[in-house]
Amino acid sequence: MVPIDLAHSDKMGKSLQCAAELAKTHKAELCFVGVTSSVPGKVAHNPKEYAQKLDTFAQEQGKAHGVPASSHAMTSHDPAVDLDKTLLRAVDDTGSDLVVMATHTPGFGEYIWSSHGGHLAQHAKASVFLVR
Repeated sequence: MVPIDLAHSDKMGKSLQCAAELAKTHKAELCFVGVTSSVPGKVAHNPKEYAQKLDTFAQEQGKAHGVPASSHAMTSHDPAVDLDKTLLRAVDDTGSDLVVMATHTPGFGEYIWSSHGGHLAQHAKASVFLVR
């Protein structure tokens, strides 16, 4: 499972490459998970359009890296607030045994609140590989 923010997919090259190499090496499928809101946003006007864009992204990544790929779009009332629990639910929904996730360099805030990747690593049933 690869959580993806379509608004920032251009900055996720390192984690996308890592996930693709792991999938190719282990003959696994990539499942790109994206979380959107039910209200119009900068990526899509509605959840259906978001799901289509996520699926297009997944198919492009699969083709570019020569691995099978799928998508799993999820809708949240407030993705910024609900992201951690939504991604945890996505791990169960997809049956993933590994999450490859982009993360940022830790800062002061992580001493108080864990990052999304940190939260997932602490609470997911699957292994979590964070890529900076």
